[in-house]
Amino acid sequence: MEKKKIMIVDDDARNIFALKATLRSKGFDCIACAGATEALDILRTDHPVDAVLIDMMMPEMDGYEAIPLMKELDHRQRLPVIAVTAQAMMGDREKCLAAGADDYISKPIDVDKLLKLLNSI
Repeated sequence: MEKKKIMIVDDDARNIFALKATLRSKGFDCIACAGATEALDILRTDHPVDAVLIDMMMPEMDGYEAIPLMKELDHRQRLPVIAVTAQAMMGDREKCLAAGADDYISKPIDVDKLLKLLNSI
């Protein structure tokens, strides 16, 4: 079976490092992007991506701006996008889903919950 390719979009290298290590150990391939602009550039190509984990709070372009742009790409409309945020306050999940995210996970990331999400796609 081919490994699922997960795109991680986060401006913090430590978060990328930790997520990549965790996901790779569980049999996923990872593509890391330090920002939403880089992620969108890759998503505009035919590069295989099975799901996106995107940090909602980033400089330049945050997840709230980036997710609708990702979903507008013709060949990416069904691409699962999971919002990752340290903002675990009331209404944040709804705000992420309203921006077009398919699901939401808060930091620090519950690995079991994340794996359940990724394995359901």
